[in-house]
Formats: sequence, C-alpha cells, structure tokens
Amino acid sequence: MTQKLALLGAGRIGQVHARAIAATSGATLVAVADAMPSAAQSIADTYGCTVKSIDEIAALTDLDGVLICTPTNTHADLIERFARLGKAVFCEKPIDLDLDRVEACLEVVAECGTPLMLGFNRRFDPHFAAVKSAIDAGQVGKVEQVTITSRDPGLPPFDYIDVSGGIFRDMTIHDFDMARFLLGEEIATVQATASVLVDPKVADHNDFDTASVILTTASGAQCTILNSRRASYGYDQRIEVHGSEGMVSAENQRPVSIEVASAQGYTRPPLHDFFMTRYTEAYAAEIAAFIGMISADAEVTPSGKDGHLALALAEAALMSVAEGRAVALSEII
Repeated sequence: MTQKLALLGAGRIGQVHARAIAATSGATLVAVADAMPSAAQSIADTYGCTVKSIDEIAALTDLDGVLICTPTNTHADLIERFARLGKAVFCEKPIDLDLDRVEACLEVVAECGTPLMLGFNRRFDPHFAAVKSAIDAGQVGKVEQVTITSRDPGLPPFDYIDVSGGIFRDMTIHDFDMARFLLGEEIATVQATASVLVDPKVADHNDFDTASVILTTASGAQCTILNSRRASYGYDQRIEVHGSEGMVSAENQRPVSIEVASAQGYTRPPLHDFFMTRYTEAYAAEIAAFIGMISADAEVTPSGKDGHLALALAEAALMSVAEGRAVALSEII
C-alpha cells in the first residue's frame, strides 16, 4: 500500500524530505503547506503535489502521515493535532524547548496510539550506523568510552540563535541522542562547561559557542562531547567508541574521497562545509525508515521518548554550566 504523506514546512529541510519521499517506494507526497506560498509552490511544481493550508491538510480523509518541518514553537501543537486525527507523524527535533510541554504532548500521542518519529537523522548516517552495528556485534566488547566531536564551520545567524534554545538544545541535542544510541544504557549524570570564544556578541544573545560535556552512565561508562561553532577546516563530525576488547571509529567525510601524493606531500580534499551535504544519505535513510515503519505498523525509532530524553540532557547540561557541578538526570526528570 502506498503511504500518502503531507509536508508541513517547505524550507530547506522540507525540501530535503520532499526529495526523500519522491525517491522512496511505497510513499507519495500529496500536499505541502508553508507560510510562504512561493516555497510551497516550488515543492509542488517539483514533486507533483498540491499546495494546501494546514487546515486543508488536516481535513484530508485519506492521508496516512505528515512530516512537520515548521518552526519549533509550532511542533507540539501540530503533533497533537495530527495524532488526534490518527495520522503518523514525523517531526524535526525538538518537540518543544520546554520539557513540560514535551511531556504533555507525548501524553496526547500515547492516548491516541499513533506513531511519532523524531528527526535525529544521525542515527541513519551509514558511517555512524556501521559503528553501532560493530558495537551490537560485540566487536569492541563492552562499551567504556565514547567520544563525539561535532564542530560547525561557523556561527548561525543571531536571529536564529535567539529562537534556537541555545547550543545545548539546538546543536548538542543531536550528540546527546547519539550518545544514548551508542552507549546502550541510560545516562545518569551530566557535567558540562561552556564558553564564548568565537564571537563575544554570542553572550549578548544568552548563548555559548564552545562546549564540552561528559556524560556518565550508572555502570560508569562515559561519553565526551566536544562542540564548537568554529571549525576553519569544515564541518567536523567524528565518533570513536572504545570498549573492553577494541575500538571502532567513524572519521570525517569528504565530498570526494581521494588522496593526492606529490613532492609537496599527501593531500586530501576539504571536508563538507554544511550539514545538509554531510548528512544527505542520513536524511534519505530516515525518511525511508519512517515510511517503512508506518507501512509495517512497526515500532518507531527514534521516538518521542528519545526526543524527551535528549532535551532533558540539554537541560541538565545548562544546569551544570550554571551551577558548576555534575547534575544527575533524575534532577531534571
């Protein structure tokens, strides 16, 4: 059966997901909505769907699911609306910037019994997924230490920082989810430090641009996360997992994987400079997974609970920075 899907939000991530739907068998994009009609029309023209308002999409009786790519402050309301209509929901992270609002939203989803998948696309990156497969296959033994390096080439616009929820809720939240994914057990404590090193104006917007976090599980396994909003050499995305019997790592990716040797030495092309190009395969795979899960009526992952826990870790990191101490996750949730 072909799943009929609608897209709410036609910005750059909406465009990526529209392309993924078109490339995935078993699904078709039937409608798109956006506050900017020209953006919605562009997707409609490219993929042969219809521009509709959100109200009109909600009235469609033969719709199977929606993809929510609208601003963060609309996510929870839209999730609840379409869950009550019995539609499967894919939503970009986070559900909301407030934990209480997230919990209330997830209660509605649970009452409705509808699937909700969160857009933690890095789980679907083929390189990171291969690391997880190696762990699950027992190739490194018991996981003891995880190191996640995630550095952006530059600062986002300040008007984006103002609505993003800050570096921990916006940037590190992906790494918090990846830490849980790779550690294989829940995190007990969070120790974080954060600074403004890239641009002093970041402090005027109540945020940081450089952060380090140590996560510890009840068994003592650790994850270290390194974040920066400045990497002069490109989009820096690396993972290393050390276990009792070995280590597995995923190195940075490049648009072209070659190495040139000459009298000047060995050189390789630069890294990707943007998350949209670095994670192209991951975005396509997560939408294919969403379609496959709702087609098979299977358990959806990453779930709303995963989103809730990642946001809780972000809140714990903020408290740790403010109070200069390790924070137990049980203090947050």
